[in-house]
Amino acid sequence: MIALTLDRIAEITRTRIRGSARPDATVTGPVVVDSRQAGPGSLFVALGGERADGHDFAGAAVAAGAAAVLGSRPVEAPQLLADGGDDGVVAALGRLGRAVADGVTAAGADIVGVTGSSGKTTTKDLLAQVLGGLGPVVAPAGSFNNEIGHPLTVLRADEGTRFVVLEKAARGIGHIAHLCTIAPPRIGVVLNVGSAHMGEFGGREAIAQAKGELVEALPAADEGGVAVLNADDDAVRAMASRTAARVVTYGRGADADVRARDVELDGAGRARFTLEMNGGSAPVRLAVVGEHQVHNALAVAAVAAEFGMDAAAAAEALAQAGPLSRWRMEVDELDDGTTVVNDAYNANPESMAAALRTLGAIAERRRSFAVLGAMAELGGEARGAHEEAGRLAASLGVDGLIVVGQEAAPIADGAAGTAGWHGEAVAVPDAAGAVEALRTRLRPKDVVLVKGSRVAGLEKVAEKVAEGLTASGKDAQ
Repeated sequence: MIALTLDRIAEITRTRIRGSARPDATVTGPVVVDSRQAGPGSLFVALGGERADGHDFAGAAVAAGAAAVLGSRPVEAPQLLADGGDDGVVAALGRLGRAVADGVTAAGADIVGVTGSSGKTTTKDLLAQVLGGLGPVVAPAGSFNNEIGHPLTVLRADEGTRFVVLEKAARGIGHIAHLCTIAPPRIGVVLNVGSAHMGEFGGREAIAQAKGELVEALPAADEGGVAVLNADDDAVRAMASRTAARVVTYGRGADADVRARDVELDGAGRARFTLEMNGGSAPVRLAVVGEHQVHNALAVAAVAAEFGMDAAAAAEALAQAGPLSRWRMEVDELDDGTTVVNDAYNANPESMAAALRTLGAIAERRRSFAVLGAMAELGGEARGAHEEAGRLAASLGVDGLIVVGQEAAPIADGAAGTAGWHGEAVAVPDAAGAVEALRTRLRPKDVVLVKGSRVAGLEKVAEKVAEGLTASGKDAQ
């Protein structure tokens, strides 16, 4: 973080200095919401939580070296006091993030924003690694992509930062626009418009409206703004009319500015293709799993080109960029030859289809099992989307479906109604039931996919399989 005194932070955040706080005390970072992460010179942000109130840990944060506590109720510690409860604290945090964003961009940093219905985290991780070869990068860990995670990430930047790569999520109209006010991006990447959060948004058109707020926030072309758009997604391609920035397209079609041709998957489900951009071409072998990663890689290459990378340099950097965030197409090869694909972080119809196709590509002549949980927040589309997932699994020849939870039950119905499928569909109530179902079915050299929305907690199933299913199923609870 750029070092700031408490009186300067109070001015930026519109808070009041109180308690034993010294106006000239300096916050050097990090800014944290977990008191266990506090250290010398840090700023502890106290928020109310479902299980605990951060204000109760103010003393522990200061004892660990925090310079002050930013909170909404008085505590016995050096404090910056915000009005308006947690909302007021979050607003103050956003103002501080904006001040630091302005400071690092004035020092020469570029801010890149990434959004889309799926693939945001993986693309952000790949982009951070590729740009890391050009200079220091700040990017969020995992999916730190909301009104709290966004400023916390920006606040890790300092005068030496060259790139800030930010993931932008939305739960409704206006959310991405707000995130862009905290850290205004110069380059914006839109990956896709899918069905994630359909129940909250009410339709794909509303999702497209929300995702397009990113390109609307970009500077004009003559000010350096660049919108990187997926040419293979009609809803994304249409966003070109919503931005004053220069538009760069990527995709598998011949008319994309950055494109992939001759795409193939190897036996481990990793893509190989020829990257074409800026008049050059180079072969790419990705280290991440799934054909859907081709589009993520192309988006990264398009951004890399904006910073001077040619096709060969981008291809080399992409080949070295691996998965960073947990439970997103993690592949474990066990000693007995079993392959476990853990994609349990989240699920929507598009990511579910991509995961199932990856399972089919990896399995080939091996037996395959899919442990599938519900896809959340689909509203009235839920039953049909789950049935379609089941039909796809059956059409790909999955040998066993283990469907977890009542909301996911239509997956089994879709598979059972698919002509010619001779696999087995088993319904279980929870992760522990899935472990027990696998215990009696798995054999060495089988391939297992674990996929579902985060609330299902299916990563526990993948962990048990990776351990060899030696423990009791109750351990998965």
